[in-house]
Amino acid sequence: MAAALSWDDVNNTALMVKHVIKRDGRIVDFDKRKIVDAVLKAMDVTEQGEDIVLAAEIAATISRIDKDEMSVEDIQDVVEMELMKSPRKEVAKKYIAYRNQRNLARKAKSREIFKEIIEAQATDVTRENANMNADTPAGMMMKFASESTKSFVDECLLSEEVKEAVQNGYIHIHDKDYYPTKSLTCVQHPLDKILKNGFFAGHGESRPAKRIETASILGCISMETVQNEMHGGQAIPAFDFYMAPFVRKSFQEELEKIGELDGKDYSHLYNMELDDYIKRDLVGMQGEERVIQHAINMTVSRVHQSMEAFVHNMNSIHSRGGNQVVFSSINYGTDTSAEGRCVIREILNTTYEGVGNGSTAIFPIQIWKKKRGASYLPEDRNYDLYRFACKVSARRFFPNFLNLDATFNRHELWRADDPERYNYEVATMGCRTRVFENRFGPKTSIARGNLSFTTINIVRLAIECMDEPDRNDRIQKFFNKLDWALNITAKQLCERYNFQKTALKKQFPLLMGALWLGSENLKEDDTIEPVINQGTLGIGFIGLAEALIALTGKHHGESEEAQQLGLRIITYFRDKANEFSEKYQHNFSVLATPAEGLAGRFTKMDRKKFGIIKGVTDKEYYTNSNHVPVYYHCTPKHKAEVEAPYHDLTRGGHIFYVEIDGDATHNPEAIMAIVDLMDKYNIGYGSVNHNRNRCMDCGFENADADLEECPHCHGHHIDRLQRITGYLVGTTERWNSAKLAELKDRVVHK
Repeated sequence: MAAALSWDDVNNTALMVKHVIKRDGRIVDFDKRKIVDAVLKAMDVTEQGEDIVLAAEIAATISRIDKDEMSVEDIQDVVEMELMKSPRKEVAKKYIAYRNQRNLARKAKSREIFKEIIEAQATDVTRENANMNADTPAGMMMKFASESTKSFVDECLLSEEVKEAVQNGYIHIHDKDYYPTKSLTCVQHPLDKILKNGFFAGHGESRPAKRIETASILGCISMETVQNEMHGGQAIPAFDFYMAPFVRKSFQEELEKIGELDGKDYSHLYNMELDDYIKRDLVGMQGEERVIQHAINMTVSRVHQSMEAFVHNMNSIHSRGGNQVVFSSINYGTDTSAEGRCVIREILNTTYEGVGNGSTAIFPIQIWKKKRGASYLPEDRNYDLYRFACKVSARRFFPNFLNLDATFNRHELWRADDPERYNYEVATMGCRTRVFENRFGPKTSIARGNLSFTTINIVRLAIECMDEPDRNDRIQKFFNKLDWALNITAKQLCERYNFQKTALKKQFPLLMGALWLGSENLKEDDTIEPVINQGTLGIGFIGLAEALIALTGKHHGESEEAQQLGLRIITYFRDKANEFSEKYQHNFSVLATPAEGLAGRFTKMDRKKFGIIKGVTDKEYYTNSNHVPVYYHCTPKHKAEVEAPYHDLTRGGHIFYVEIDGDATHNPEAIMAIVDLMDKYNIGYGSVNHNRNRCMDCGFENADADLEECPHCHGHHIDRLQRITGYLVGTTERWNSAKLAELKDRVVHK
């Protein structure tokens, strides 16, 4: 029988090995007890059983090795060797087998995920992003890299406290696979700089634009290039203002061409005042009137072709290894000049007509900037274009609507007669991300973006409080947990920021060469630390509805008591974000998370731990951010009344949806009514969903209810065009299971 040995005996051996290098590269203190435990586990499955003396002797032998640090693998090699030299050789065999099993277990998860990717299985891994085709070779390669990188981030880049919060389903780090690249999320392109100066992006360069065709192409190239330097979307904040000067230049070119044919000089007409660019028949016109109208007609045709090319390119130019089109957005609507109106009219005409065989364009996400005095009221200069925008949205889902009149979207420097007023107009990414307020520079959306964002699972926090019988105690317990989660999230965002800021300017040739605010002052080998604080760190949340049900029994759409608690919760988010901004000296903001893959991930984790809880974990998804549940029947007015107050609290981004019934194509007034609700209830950003069928065989579209056979090709492969988190998806076949379940539950608001 082995002699008794205490842990004190094990610990009293003099140490030479001080540290252990773990597999992820972290260095931890050497602990002999872990060696003893591993050896005893191997002994326990043999006939002779445990021998703690031998186990302790092996641990002591290793501790006396003349090295300051050893790797885990080196230590295990010595354990095997010492066991083989001992009388207990059968333990060595068990230890080797145990070691191999642990290695296999570590690899099993990755192997299973890789197998799903290789076999092009429609799983939540391959359908994490509905606008990325993970079945193509480029898409598969990107998924291999993505899944491998996530594990590396967990093991090597996250602090222990943060890693534990992630693994236990309290927080989710968005775009975690891009974490090691030090990339930022998104940016609003100051396209006027590109069009005026051209750009250099590593391997190629572009000259300044001189005509509308070149300007539209450069807009595409700018977004495509920077998409490869960032992990989020790309947007143009003032598309109409940026393109307008090139409409006039094209008009001047047309006058020059006519002059060459006529043998006359029309340069005196180059800068003449024009009320609008409208095509008209030349019959009956003579002299300079005819010349001017002909030049206008030709200019409008060129602008239309340029806008058509822009939309077609944004739906066909691939980036990020060739597996997805650019996540692009354009904001427009407030340029009241003749040239700006021409750009707006023709981008709307192009969108209404569709791409290819008349299909709805998925990108760019188009956003109408609604502004009293410019683009909303009947007396406004662009009111006719606003009505047209509503007609286009009724058919093609876009444009969405950004309310510049919302109290939190106004800028004190905006003036209607300022030709550069777009600098003071908020712009948004189509998905909802909003960047406007700024503690460290000008208040603007332009040349700025989000740096990274992380979402808190407030449903889990609420579930953990359900056992408190007293309502006040339950809610107080929830806020205590929320405070902890918010602090962990701020810590994680700051850790990522400190990693991002070490990147060099030359790693982002175009983003930091011409676009990001202040980047023009950086040298090639400078870090981006001096300029990235112009961006924002987003704290998101998911499942307010389910959290409220867990805490009160009802969600905020059906209970005023729940609504008041919901506002109290998100107000606390806002107040803590402001506190973090002061404490850490960054632009923290609250984001109403646009959850896609996350909508089901948190739910699965919580259901596994807590079981099925009615109204909370009984569906495959959690409700996005502060939305009223998609299955809840209510009027658009009630939905607006409930969701509107959250928009002022979530200045990192938000969106208001309304589902309308039937064919909206010939009912633009229905869209206008929703925009009126936005105006009335101080809603920042919104859009309207409606029915749109698409034949996946020939591309035919219509809005018939329950279409089963294509009237064009008689095919039966009919899908529905739908929004997923602010953007459209051409087919629901790329949606993950949670979002498909949500889609099935959506009801019309009427």
